[in-house]
Amino acid sequence: MGILKEQYHIDSAFLKEPWKKLTYSEIQKITKKLSKGYIYDALKRLEEEKIIVTEKVGKSVLYVLNLSSISAQSYAGFLHEYISWNQRHIPLQVIENIRNKIPTKFFILLLTGSYAKKTQTKKSDLDLVIICDDKVDPKSIHAQISHESETSIPVVHPYVFTNKQFLDMLLDEGENYGKETVRHNFIFYGGSQYYAIINEAIKHGFRG
Repeated sequence: MGILKEQYHIDSAFLKEPWKKLTYSEIQKITKKLSKGYIYDALKRLEEEKIIVTEKVGKSVLYVLNLSSISAQSYAGFLHEYISWNQRHIPLQVIENIRNKIPTKFFILLLTGSYAKKTQTKKSDLDLVIICDDKVDPKSIHAQISHESETSIPVVHPYVFTNKQFLDMLLDEGENYGKETVRHNFIFYGGSQYYAIINEAIKHGFRG
């Protein structure tokens, strides 16, 4: 599936902070050199396809990702994974090797830390977050990937949570690793499930 570069920039504007409502001016700033007409048409298409919804506040129109829609969750997840697998600064083969060692079919695989912020150095480790089904013991996943993690170059630091554990972190009042993860990440697997968790958190008051 090909993604036009211009459309990709507009769509990806909603991925970094999917809970945030954006004005037209903010979207234009994120997408930089795209024409007003192109941006308007692209936003209209996304609204017609129910990927985003609009809200009028005073004279301003706010645009937000429609995460209550399963199709929007799938679309956002696909696009985020597409972006992640095309990052040249990330050792993708290491990510692939870890993914292949995870002993369950249903999981989310995120990269966070310095590589997600693009502040990594030659000495930086890879911080990976794995979110698994509530019926799966995180310790069993950690055990399966520990050897691959320790012998990889760069070394991988895996953090494994259940869906409930991760959601609980987002809903906790204090700062924690879950909140840091959703602010800075690349998604490599389970994108639609990730946005489903974000949607659940938003419904319970999470705003980043």
